Amino acid sequence: MSLSDKVIVTCALTGALANRKQCPGVPYSPVEIAEEALRAYDAGASVVHIHAREDDGTPTWDPKVFMKIREEVKARCPIIINFSTGSLDDDTSQQETMIRECKPDIAALNMGTMNYAKYSKKRKSFVFDMVFPNPFSKIERLLRTMNEAGVKPELECFDSGHTNSATPLIDMGLLKAPYQFSFIVNVLGGMPATVESLQFQSKLIPAGAHWEVIGISHCQWRMVASALVLGGNIRVGLEDHFYLPNGEMAKSNGDLVAKAAELSRTIGREPMTVEEARASLGLPPA
Repeated sequence: MSLSDKVIVTCALTGALANRKQCPGVPYSPVEIAEEALRAYDAGASVVHIHAREDDGTPTWDPKVFMKIREEVKARCPIIINFSTGSLDDDTSQQETMIRECKPDIAALNMGTMNYAKYSKKRKSFVFDMVFPNPFSKIERLLRTMNEAGVKPELECFDSGHTNSATPLIDMGLLKAPYQFSFIVNVLGGMPATVESLQFQSKLIPAGAHWEVIGISHCQWRMVASALVLGGNIRVGLEDHFYLPNGEMAKSNGDLVAKAAELSRTIGREPMTVEEARASLGLPPA
């Protein structure tokens, strides 16, 4: 990629952990999520990444909730929909049903097992500490379902081993170009939030593959800027970080996307339209 390339801006609207006590703008219900999708679209995003919630904010894998979210988003704007599939369980039956019935444009596919933790320097202890299990058997099962449903996988990589794990799946014919990688940084147990991390990860992927950065918490804007300079795509949103570069809490996902679009244009990279992003990612026309 070169700096003359346009950029795909993705917005992660809600996540599974963010809540309104932390940030009042976090959406829960399908209608709220869809309204945030519209704000993101109007501000310059071409893709939205979505976790489903009950109306009280509880995470859910109910395919009916995902379907309602899809319907509400599509009623408001033509943005590309990316649904999460990540879970701590090996049982992926609900995710598979969701993929088959809802058929999002894209589905996130976590590419490896890892320690997933948060540490508090102030308390000198871990805020939480868990294992995020994604063995190849689970990855392959979800990937085969995506392929059968005509859903594009977004390869979420928290470390270099996750990125390299695409190699056998490509060899098996389960992953097909154009490939879409996401490099998540600043999660304890994964890659640190450095320019060198992005440079290293981007060298591991097949020629011509797409990649984006997902910077978790306060590193987000530095990582967005780094990815823009290195030729990658970018993701912002209330799932990942609540704050604008000036430290002000965002009132909506649209605030974050608007700033990301502004930053992109500042260095000469125009955000792609939905139609351009579809063509770039190898998605069929809407």
